[in-house]
Amino acid sequence: MTALLEVKGLKVQVEDNEILHGLDLTVNQGEVHAIMGPNGSGKSTLSHVIAGKPGYEVTGGEILFKGEDLLEMDPNERSAKGVFLAFQYPVEIPGVTTMTFLRTALNAQRKARGESEFLVPDFLKKVRTVADSLSIPMDMLKRGVNVGFSGGEKKRNEILQMALFQPSLCILDEMDSGLDIDALRVAADGVNALRSSERAMVVITHYQRLLNYIVPDFVHVMSKGRVVKSGGKELALELEKSGYAQFEDKAA
Repeated sequence: MTALLEVKGLKVQVEDNEILHGLDLTVNQGEVHAIMGPNGSGKSTLSHVIAGKPGYEVTGGEILFKGEDLLEMDPNERSAKGVFLAFQYPVEIPGVTTMTFLRTALNAQRKARGESEFLVPDFLKKVRTVADSLSIPMDMLKRGVNVGFSGGEKKRNEILQMALFQPSLCILDEMDSGLDIDALRVAADGVNALRSSERAMVVITHYQRLLNYIVPDFVHVMSKGRVVKSGGKELALELEKSGYAQFEDKAA
């Protein structure tokens, strides 16, 4: 197995408040890892630090991505290398059509990798093929980015981005947030279509219900800034029955 992401002894603080206390996590190519835990356990902080979101100070440890020091890279470099973060609450960008956003972002990544940029006709052909495969109507791409989108449409838009950008590592930060069962199933189907032996996924969630649709290879429980227990998919079912309180002492 080739290690795609290696988080070693990661310590992170925000405004002098330490959120992650020496966290370790290894994700290999082709694997799907679920990270579960209560509010405030540091799940989203981990995803934001991996993606390079500003406002977090790393005070210890390291993150390696394909053997390279991820923390030395700007967010756009991380993206070009193959790191993708699907946000819990995707932002709206009024005045910018989804199609323009996708083409600009994809070409920026290709340019950073030394690849040729897509001309408009070639891009339209590519995006139409990908959108069709995910049952996403082209009309959605003519609208402003996430403007007036339902929760389900916002998540499908993020899945379309993943399918276009073809990242090596997909981090899904509570993608089930605000979705009804039908929208959740559609979003999960899109994610499952992108599973491959070359790509790894980290699925962050509070609830086991998402893992009925995106079945993980490994489940990790976070509490107070650390991974306190790891196991197979059955661990999520155990959490559904017994909750997170049992792990509070382990994290102390």
